[in-house]
Amino acid sequence: MTTGYTSPLLHRHGAVAASGVDEGVAWHYGDPTGEQRALQTGGAVVDQSHLGVVRVAGPDRLSWLHSITSQDLASLAPRTSTELLVLSPQGHVEHAAAVVDDGEATWLVTERSHAPDLAAWLDRMKFMLRVEITDATDSYAALGEPVDAEGVDGEPVTWRDPWPRVTGGGTRYGPPEEDHPGQDRAWRLVLVPRAELEAAVSAREAAGWRLAGTWASEALRVEAWRPRLGTEVDHRSIPHETDWLRTAVHLHKGCYRGQETIARVHNLGRPPRRLVMLHLDGSGHLLPAGGAEVSLDGRAVGAVTTVARHHELGPVALAVVKRGTPEDAVLLVECDGGEISAGQEVVVPGEGVSADRPAPRAQVARGLTPRGEGAPTSML
Repeated sequence: MTTGYTSPLLHRHGAVAASGVDEGVAWHYGDPTGEQRALQTGGAVVDQSHLGVVRVAGPDRLSWLHSITSQDLASLAPRTSTELLVLSPQGHVEHAAAVVDDGEATWLVTERSHAPDLAAWLDRMKFMLRVEITDATDSYAALGEPVDAEGVDGEPVTWRDPWPRVTGGGTRYGPPEEDHPGQDRAWRLVLVPRAELEAAVSAREAAGWRLAGTWASEALRVEAWRPRLGTEVDHRSIPHETDWLRTAVHLHKGCYRGQETIARVHNLGRPPRRLVMLHLDGSGHLLPAGGAEVSLDGRAVGAVTTVARHHELGPVALAVVKRGTPEDAVLLVECDGGEISAGQEVVVPGEGVSADRPAPRAQVARGLTPRGEGAPTSML
């Protein structure tokens, strides 16, 4: 989807424009490998001004957002970061947003193409409540920083990425935090007035940081197995498939749209698809595009969602494949000019069982007890 946005930082010397969901900002500034290394070691800033920003004000904002989204926001403290999902009645992901409250308003950062629809949906859902929804995309821009800290008083509104921690009420399908590759990825978004975007970047450069493009930030996101609305989500996506119950879903809060699917798949296990990281064969200098078919033994089993060139891992990708795809299988990925092989790194295991799935109940035929025995415990 074309947004028509062009960042003023694209006028920098050496800037090469990004495409797809990152259209409008720089893919890199002439040295993608150096930019990625600087970002990984905490010395770079990334232009994320193509993202969308929605502001929700009013005294009822947190309790209201709590009631209509996947996250527990009723008592969210100021300058505490989390994220939420808006689900369809069938539990499919419609919107995802980074969430932080500054004590006066709740800020939602999402894909630019989703911001108008998210704001419009929220406006339809407010009824008589004391909330005010504003699409603030034209007023505020985001900068990405490799900093693992919440914003503090006196700083701009800042969202610290909670991934891959298992936040309160969440659960995981992938490895525990200490074994997760995303544990070493520090990332936060700082919101600045659009008129101050270039000055904010210049201030960071004066402190010794360099300006990096989305080549760098996306490569580190792929390495961290971090799902993104604009890439890993399609019309069938449920959060379990991408391990998004870690940070975006509270399993024990009140009712919200799509909750039945969340609970059912969590309790029964086996989400229909699973996220994998692919290590792509780069020997033929072919790389797939987002959406490329992933196959096994001549049959399609999934699709690539994000492709990246990592400065250490080489060409890698995230993909969503059928849950039953063998975890040790070498897959084939469609490219312009042929197919390439890809080894899997498991993100969501094929067994599809979360770390805290409830134990199955003992089997009882047709819900009846054997003849001659007493009533089941649930009836006593």
